Amino acid sequence: MTTDLTAATAADLSALYAAGAASPVEVLTAVLDRAARINPRLNALTMIDADGALAAARASEARWTAGAALSPIDGVPVSIKELVRAAGWPLTMGSRLTDKTPAKEDTPVVARLREAGAVLFAQSASPEYGYKGVTDSPLNGITRNPWNPDVTPGGSSGGAGAAVAAGLGPLGIGTDGGGSVRIPASFCGLVGLKATYGRIPAWPASMHGDLANTGPMTRTALDNALMMNVIARPDARDPFALPADDANYVQALKTDLKGKRVGFFLRYSDHPQAADVAEAVTAAARQFEALGAIVEVTEPPFDNTEAGMIWSLHWLSALQRLLQVYPEDRHGEFDPGLLEQARVGAGFSLQMVIDAQVRRRELCHAWNLFFTRFDLLITPTLNVDPWAVGQNLPLREDGAPNYSWANTAVFNLTRHPAVTTPCGLSRAGLPIGLQIVGPMYHDAQVLAAAAAYAEAAPLVIPDLPR
Repeated sequence: MTTDLTAATAADLSALYAAGAASPVEVLTAVLDRAARINPRLNALTMIDADGALAAARASEARWTAGAALSPIDGVPVSIKELVRAAGWPLTMGSRLTDKTPAKEDTPVVARLREAGAVLFAQSASPEYGYKGVTDSPLNGITRNPWNPDVTPGGSSGGAGAAVAAGLGPLGIGTDGGGSVRIPASFCGLVGLKATYGRIPAWPASMHGDLANTGPMTRTALDNALMMNVIARPDARDPFALPADDANYVQALKTDLKGKRVGFFLRYSDHPQAADVAEAVTAAARQFEALGAIVEVTEPPFDNTEAGMIWSLHWLSALQRLLQVYPEDRHGEFDPGLLEQARVGAGFSLQMVIDAQVRRRELCHAWNLFFTRFDLLITPTLNVDPWAVGQNLPLREDGAPNYSWANTAVFNLTRHPAVTTPCGLSRAGLPIGLQIVGPMYHDAQVLAAAAAYAEAAPLVIPDLPR
């Protein structure tokens, strides 16, 4: 176990608290000191509530001393993405246009974390309304990757990804409407889970409907499971919340891969892919075989180019609502890219949107049938290495934008559980993510697979910026 409290996992901290070897106040103080040193360079955290967090840490310390901890993550520092409502904090949405009055009520995931005794200490950065796969905004500026501050941590939960990777709390809450938990988790060397839609309740409803998910971002599958045991509980405020499944996500990590039928493919369609990504993910597939899985090279059951168009129609037709929410004379305050996407969405016809809904149902049908043949699917999370900050998209060799760089959004459409876990380093020394997908409602299974793989092929994390 590490002696650096900011490098400790949540599971490490829980053991230290139980043994009386460290206290929640000591840990929070170490995290706040570290944030004061490195957050000005990374810009991962947009607001730090030191006073509120210290009060929560003192209360947690008293509970551990009395032998009355509320949960294993009692006293563990957590950052919350600025798109997620937390009482007493402004719901900024990364936007200059939003009302910055502190929220009066917690969203379900925040409420569950408080009930478990977790110490909510900061908001993490997002692009405006989480609209893109990198993290910068007119409100907060550019967020940087702690592995290399010249490159993006991804998005839209890039602040959470950068914070957890950099030792600014071992637990982060992000949101994922097209990969926004899995993208930064992959680029930052973390485990990020997009659960089955409805498994983690959300309120208020996202403008993106059932594309949108709230999810945990952690350094290990065990920490992810500790969070899921807390946040994957029904909440009456979410009309689409799933009933309790009684899963113990920590216990489920003991499940191995022997005999599991695993589908594997490198590409969803004909698109550019970095050679080091292909090599790392292919090696991961061999590791699954070594662990007893039956790995079969296969093909996607639905055309991925069309799937991308279906997702775009859903996403952009929802974004256009911002043009009605805010008066036209303030539209110039939007991130220019967000404004452009909203205007594109406003140009879609009703027939285009209805057709996309029909084809989405057919896509979901195809993928559900896929998972009658396979227990799991493994693929690259992303097809590229992180690119320079300040740039919305990676570029192809011919200099044109590469729109096929992520393999995540299809599972927002289908609602299947998908996790990313590190599977190696690029030639530039940056993390590469392996995406593991499972049948509907088998969230514990995909986390268990990530844990089994990570135990057999652990990623050595360098000493990131101090």
